[in-house]
Amino acid sequence: MAVPDKVALGLFFFWWYAGNTKYNEYNKGALDAVGGKTAGMTMTVSTMQLGVCALYALILWVVGLNPVKLCGFQAPDKQALPKSTKDDIIKTVPVGFCAAAAHSSSVFALGGDPLFGQIVKAGEPVMSAIVNTLFYGKPPSILKAACLPIIVGGVMFASLKKQAEGGYALKFDMTALQFGLLANCFAAFKGSESKKLMTDPGIKKRYGGVGNQYAVTEILAFLISLPVMFLTEGAKFGEFVELFKTSSDLQFNLVMSGMMFYLYNELATMTIKATGAVTASVANTAKRVIVLVYMAMVTGKALTDEQKIGAAVAIGGVLLYSVIDDLFSSKKTKTK
Repeated sequence: MAVPDKVALGLFFFWWYAGNTKYNEYNKGALDAVGGKTAGMTMTVSTMQLGVCALYALILWVVGLNPVKLCGFQAPDKQALPKSTKDDIIKTVPVGFCAAAAHSSSVFALGGDPLFGQIVKAGEPVMSAIVNTLFYGKPPSILKAACLPIIVGGVMFASLKKQAEGGYALKFDMTALQFGLLANCFAAFKGSESKKLMTDPGIKKRYGGVGNQYAVTEILAFLISLPVMFLTEGAKFGEFVELFKTSSDLQFNLVMSGMMFYLYNELATMTIKATGAVTASVANTAKRVIVLVYMAMVTGKALTDEQKIGAAVAIGGVLLYSVIDDLFSSKKTKTK
């Protein structure tokens, strides 16, 4: 007997959250296993995570089944090779590039400071608004634009630290800030390019579903990351290989972080597609809070009062940004 869709959807939400939190934990474990942010192997870890994703995508096509729906106690979907043309793949390259850049930037940001990096990444709508306005001619509504200072203000307040002699001063991890902003920028480009790609009915049909498009994107992201890895950290690759052979911590955390990254993104796509905009926005906001609290427990590093208040303001601003147009449009409809 099949599990009802509503029950399955609840389970998909649960595993999406669980996968996201565990990804952050395993990602930190993999970075710690190579010596942390100063070891010069962060790009290598990021690329190898995408390598795990690419390998998993190939296995799905060989098996012909995608087991992700088992998370909701439902039967797996078939996943055959896409019938995409060479031109389709070329048109997907910008999405793959942005996916690679967003992922690597996130790994650098979270490697710098897992907690502050999460707070900076909460400001993604701000960068999305800038990118869509400047490059795609799609500015946010006036109501959405009014929410952006709230998000920026929250991130700024989280960057403050009270001084012993009184007053406040800016104190934050520069790596987490710089790469967090880069991750937000490339995530915005990725979202817009992916949407543009899948509005082409021919490409959409030949891909045969979002699962195949995501699989191709991750493979492209891995292939694009490889030359960057060898260019920036090639001198350390031999050391990384030897470390991988001997360190069970690195082996486990690297493979698991790659798998969690692939699966939680796939589950997020499934849940958001099955729910309305407001529900998806609330779910995303709740996810950010859960991940932030969870990583505070994992790292043993307590959030400062400024970080707690700043994170609450920024995440609250993200939620308001996501739902404000829907809230006001529904009020107008009721008034009419």
